[in-house]
Amino acid sequence: MKNCPTKLLFIFITCAFLSTISLAQKNDSHITIGKKHIINSSVLQEERVIQIYTPDGYSESTQKYPVLYILDGQQYFLSGVGLLKSMRTPRAIPEMIIVGISDNEASRWTWFADKKEKFSSFLIDELIPFINSNYRTNKECIIFGWEGAAYYASELLLKHPEVFNGAILSNGGYASKDMLNAFDANKAKYLYMANSKRDIYNISYTQEFHETLKKHSPEHLIWKYDLFNDEIHESLAHLALYKGLKFYYHNYNSLVFESIQQYIDLGEMDYLKTYFKERGKRFGFDSSIDNSTKNSLIWLAWNRDNFEYFKFFVNEFKDVLKTKRYDSAYWQYRFGQFYLKHKDYTNAIKYFNAGLTKYPNSRFEKQMKEGLIEAKSKKA
Repeated sequence: MKNCPTKLLFIFITCAFLSTISLAQKNDSHITIGKKHIINSSVLQEERVIQIYTPDGYSESTQKYPVLYILDGQQYFLSGVGLLKSMRTPRAIPEMIIVGISDNEASRWTWFADKKEKFSSFLIDELIPFINSNYRTNKECIIFGWEGAAYYASELLLKHPEVFNGAILSNGGYASKDMLNAFDANKAKYLYMANSKRDIYNISYTQEFHETLKKHSPEHLIWKYDLFNDEIHESLAHLALYKGLKFYYHNYNSLVFESIQQYIDLGEMDYLKTYFKERGKRFGFDSSIDNSTKNSLIWLAWNRDNFEYFKFFVNEFKDVLKTKRYDSAYWQYRFGQFYLKHKDYTNAIKYFNAGLTKYPNSRFEKQMKEGLIEAKSKKA
């Protein structure tokens, strides 16, 4: 009987432990990224493994999306999804459907070289129609390729601009003079390629491609070539995909300037209006300057103590001052102090009064009262 409490405690602990395991198992779940499809290709006469990612909320929406096709999906599909999710946080790029096309080391060079015409037929006649039929796409296609797939993807864009809107190339790329001369597109197509001088296997070919593009770059082909010499052959692809997406969607995001001088050098208001007009036309956005850019310019002038441009932006973008962003004692105090510092006592009084009236008992109350007294005395 003396051991009874000990036995009961042991039984209790065991039951609690087993319950915890059971609960953990119920709460345990796998993180799933996308779906795997197997497509029976009559063109290639083999099965192809396809990985497909759809954006969060896809099933609840009616939106149509661009599609990023990733060659060597077995290596780079997850990188593409990870980049999309991270770049969507500041909204640098839109939501996308991502399609990874798996291959293996034994066959990839065959499909991307000797049998590339067949592989193109598979992509254009089988895979893309399958994606367009089963998913909500806006028919905008971007393709990414590394190494052998980069050589293939560059030719694919140049030969089929009616299908592909852009190509992102890492550690490879090729186009002959005749291919560039034959390039026929009625609107902008984007080509981005990246390499490193430490990629001793492919650097000479991409440099040659770069020179060919400079000499024979056709109309409607917008291209860029970057060198990242800290990378090697095996490590560049992820960075190239990131940089390539940023290049392709270069005018998707709001504008942010590093300095007032950069704003001046780029063309000031004329540049802003042109940028947002072209952005609106390309992506179906409102063509007016967005509030994010207005806010960043007002903040930049205030933060860099440029009173001349601060006054200009506040007057030019007066509508944004009525938005929720500035509905706080913080901004009334900051603006009041800024005007006071630059001896514009009328506006200093205006902001201090607004802050004290609209936001009584705020943590800036004492400073605003002191600022108001100072502004009134100096104005008098």
